[in-house]
Amino acid sequence: MADGDERVGAFWRELGLPGLIDVHTHFMPERVMAKVWAYFDAAGPLVGRVWPITYRFEEDERLAVLRGFGVRAFTSMIYPHKPGMARWLNGWAADFASRTPDCLRTATFFPEDGAAEYVRAELADGARVFKAHVQVGGYDPADALLDPVWGALAEAGVPVVIHCGSGPAPGKHTGPEPIARLLARHPRLRLIIAHMGMPEYADFLDLAQRYPGVHLDTTMAFTDFAERIAPFPRTERGRLRDLGERVLFGSDFPNIPYGYAHALEVLTGLELGEDWLRGVCYGNAARLFGV
Repeated sequence: MADGDERVGAFWRELGLPGLIDVHTHFMPERVMAKVWAYFDAAGPLVGRVWPITYRFEEDERLAVLRGFGVRAFTSMIYPHKPGMARWLNGWAADFASRTPDCLRTATFFPEDGAAEYVRAELADGARVFKAHVQVGGYDPADALLDPVWGALAEAGVPVVIHCGSGPAPGKHTGPEPIARLLARHPRLRLIIAHMGMPEYADFLDLAQRYPGVHLDTTMAFTDFAERIAPFPRTERGRLRDLGERVLFGSDFPNIPYGYAHALEVLTGLELGEDWLRGVCYGNAARLFGV
């Protein structure tokens, strides 16, 4: 456990909330999670710095910790890094959601033949959120192979949490430009920009202002760990307040190098008001996902 864990419950109770909704948590097949943790331990090039895993527990204990925090709904963010991997991950995630009723059933995709077919199957079977990881996958989100995928997701109105900012390390297709091209083609997409689009915060706020389906999650943003390398500009706090109904709490649990409470308390430090906090930490996601 981490310093401050006992403060998490007090945080949401003081706001008068029934708990928290965390739109950015990772539950994966055991061998995949082990490889992810090994990559963080080695400070791989997509991580670029020492990154201790605070909640390195077995799956059952991680679930108990998250529920103990009062998290009422969460996700199982999965993502492939090569062709042929997404179907298998989706099968695991469907099974995980079937035995974990407080998990929003999560699915993913990769630019490959058959992607549209398996994404439509996931939508028909009840997937409630998708994950796309442009940095790890190394693909252009506007790849032609994904065009029918985005079309199906836009039509269904199912949100996609997409890691597309250039933090913690840039990729060949990260940054706001590929997402701007994607949204020009599919303006009705419900995209949740992971990590507030770190470090290109202002550019992704621009996209959120332009497209009503664009949301942003707070994952790792504003924390001491992130502020050292990618500080959120104080001049953008006004837009953050104005777009408050489309900002969602995310943590990156369990793969965070600090305690869970810190990710919540830094939101209070933004001084955007209790109504803003109530929406970010519960109400906005409850509305988006019908929780």
